[in-house]
Amino acid sequence: MASGSRLWGALLLLPLLLPAACRAGGGCSGEGGPLEPFDELYASGVEAYYSGDFAGAARCLERALRSRRELRDARLRCRRRCRGQVRLEALGPGAGGDLPFFGSVLRRAGCLRSCEEPRLGAASRHRAAEEVRADFQRRVPYSYLQRAYIQMNKLEEAANAAHTFFMANPEHMEIQQDIENYKNTAGKVSLVDREARQHMEDYSAGVRHYDKEEYELAIDLLERALRGYYSEDADCQIMCEGPQKFEEHEYLEYKAGLYEAIADHYMQVLACKHDCVRELATRSGRISPIENFLPLHYDYLQFAYYRVGDYVKALECAKSYLLFHPDDEDVLENARYYEGLLEGTMDPDTIKPRKEAKMLLRRHKLESHLLQVAAAGLGYTYTEPNYWNRYGARQDEHSVPSSISSEPEDGPRLSLAKKPMPKPDRELKEGGPLLYSDVKFVYNSQQLNGTQRVLLDNVISEEQCRELHRVASGIMLAGDGYRGKTSPHTPNERFEGATVLKALKYGYEGRVPLKSARLFYDISEKARRIVESYFMLNSTLYFSYTHLVCRTALSGQQERRNDLSHPIHADNCLLDPEANECWKEPPAYTFRDYSALLYMNADFEGGEFIFTEMDAKTVTASIKPKCGRMISFSSGGENPHGVKAVTKGQRCAVALWFTLDPLYRELERIQADEVIAMLDQEHLGPSEMNINPKDEL
Repeated sequence: MASGSRLWGALLLLPLLLPAACRAGGGCSGEGGPLEPFDELYASGVEAYYSGDFAGAARCLERALRSRRELRDARLRCRRRCRGQVRLEALGPGAGGDLPFFGSVLRRAGCLRSCEEPRLGAASRHRAAEEVRADFQRRVPYSYLQRAYIQMNKLEEAANAAHTFFMANPEHMEIQQDIENYKNTAGKVSLVDREARQHMEDYSAGVRHYDKEEYELAIDLLERALRGYYSEDADCQIMCEGPQKFEEHEYLEYKAGLYEAIADHYMQVLACKHDCVRELATRSGRISPIENFLPLHYDYLQFAYYRVGDYVKALECAKSYLLFHPDDEDVLENARYYEGLLEGTMDPDTIKPRKEAKMLLRRHKLESHLLQVAAAGLGYTYTEPNYWNRYGARQDEHSVPSSISSEPEDGPRLSLAKKPMPKPDRELKEGGPLLYSDVKFVYNSQQLNGTQRVLLDNVISEEQCRELHRVASGIMLAGDGYRGKTSPHTPNERFEGATVLKALKYGYEGRVPLKSARLFYDISEKARRIVESYFMLNSTLYFSYTHLVCRTALSGQQERRNDLSHPIHADNCLLDPEANECWKEPPAYTFRDYSALLYMNADFEGGEFIFTEMDAKTVTASIKPKCGRMISFSSGGENPHGVKAVTKGQRCAVALWFTLDPLYRELERIQADEVIAMLDQEHLGPSEMNINPKDEL
């Protein structure tokens, strides 16, 4: 097991530590009596993990996860039961007319307490800290579980724990590689997401069958997804009736009157219920929902039912979709077409939208009205989101409603057509001048099988590559730019880096030749000007980060290696290969607009730069680095990329990220500009970069 420990021990970043109060818990006590609080079990599991008791850690963490599920189930069960047993009475007229209503409120509260206490104990036992709840939301316990199971040599359990964590943290590069290692070490592994939401699993599976034109299977799964959705919606509504967080004041100091207190609490409950639409459309670990999630079920179904010849269901689903988007021309045309198919056999007007869709939408509109009334009259701050947005910035790749083609081809024909994608905030262009006579154009976006891509050679000379490499040797530190981690992306390579400001500082101090240090500054500016010109940007392109980085293959660790030097990712969004999504939200560097890599050498093995599809598997272009070669591309989800393993030697490059937003300019670059201005005043001119205007085309 010792070799296994060495293999896996270096692969994972430690997750965020729990607060000190949560680490102070004792051991994982025996089961029995009221449900143990999940936060105490979690603290005990983490404590056992760090003390080296991996079996104890796994036991406590598994019980923590089970306790949290049972807590929710118990609350749901009791709230459902008490809803059925104690009906809220209507308010009556005159003095005492409110007594029946408040009497029923008191009886329901008593029902809930008598139902919950035998299993849960006092309610205060289960009030976990915000940090702990956030850890469970991000599935952090599964990260601990994975490593505990590795130490116990339970690879299948470890693989499932890793996969469960990864599904909520797709940007976690080490986990991606670990899952591949599990597959290769343990053989065929059927990965299980232990926290999967069934209605989303059914929806995704239904869409996959739809894309394959397996319409009957798609219908079964999408209908099941809808049933699951409405069931989860009912549960979400009930769970919102629990304790709420009062944003404006501390509850114990709150001295509001009866109706103000009721209104305060109820409006927070109502806001929670109103947001169930977003909650049910949001994948685990995400901030933003899948756009247009619920209506899309009906959109897929209307076309699928048409393809299997069930025109009644097709019309029913089309009308259900139109409840959410009554002006959708594609589906309006589809509905008219289905009505034409049914004429003569039945009255199409008798076919109505589905009741559950009408009820949900009616309730949702009433909730919105009440929230806006409260915002106006009670001093709340509330902005209504667009819950059914069809053209959001993160449109699901499969959000491709159907449209009818009126051109007959042996009978009616439907063609699947994507709706117009949202217009970018700038017009995408390319092919502008390269500015410098020596720079050689190699490939454009079309030749690189993508969007906003360009490959150039001779951006710097062989002599400049050698000089820059000498500078790198004198200023780089292991782990620089990677929070001190010498192997941030793979344990099989060492990463070293340096910034422009550091190079100039070393040059000014005489630790490296000043002219050589300035070379780093000048070539990065040359690259910025080329990118800005080639992509024909109408506004200034600013540096957001500049990094001279070398990655070196570690001897003795290259045999049978199957990982990447840098896993597939996008530069301004969180790539989610399972969902074919790229989520433009923190912790991604959402402000980055363009990226470039300027290579310094070719005397190494491996290390090819690759573009892929959003599945992070299908390679669309592969580029072999060499001195003076530069690849540049837009930073979004349209350009997933990575680096193949460097298996021998050292690969060095200048990595550059740019932004169009001056608010996100690189601070060190601004400071470097000040250093350059100071040097120019001291008559220490630019390096011999050949970037004077006379050399421009």
